[in-house]
Amino acid sequence: MVPDEMLGEYAIATAGEMEELGRRIGRGLRAGDVIVLTGPLGAGKTTLTRGIADGLGVRGPVQSPTFVIARTHPSVTDGPPLVHADAYRLGDAAELEDLGLDLDASVTIVEWGRGSVEHIADAWWDIEIARPVGDAVDDPENLDLDAPRTVAITRHAA
Repeated sequence: MVPDEMLGEYAIATAGEMEELGRRIGRGLRAGDVIVLTGPLGAGKTTLTRGIADGLGVRGPVQSPTFVIARTHPSVTDGPPLVHADAYRLGDAAELEDLGLDLDASVTIVEWGRGSVEHIADAWWDIEIARPVGDAVDDPENLDLDAPRTVAITRHAA
C-alpha cells in the first residue's frame, strides 16, 4: 500500500523525477492495491507507471495500454504482477468490470479510471497529474517534453 507519507502534492520537473516518484510508490505496493491515474494526454501517466513497475519489480516494457485495454506484467521477484489498464475507450464502469481484473492477486493501475473503479474496488489510491495546457504544450510533438507537473496522491474508499 502507498505509505501515508506519500499522500499529498509533488512538484515534478522532469520525466526522470516522475519515474523516481513511481519507483518510491511501487516499492510500497502489495497485491490488492488499486491505483487510479488521472491527467490529460501527455501528463505522464505511463511514465509514472514505468517507475511503479520498476519499484514493484515486474517485467516490462511498460507501454500505454490504450489500444489493448489492459496489460499484465509478471513479477521478476516474489511480488504480485502489475495489471496496467486504460479505461479511456471503455463506455462505462460495467465494461471495466467485464475485464475480469484479478484485483486481489495483483497491483492494478487504471488510467482514466475515475468514476469507474469505485464499481470494482472497495478502496484505491487516486493519483492526479496536472500539466500546463495550451496550444504550444498540447502540440503532439511537445507532449513528451520535460515540463513542470503537479502530482496529487489521495486515498479513497467506496
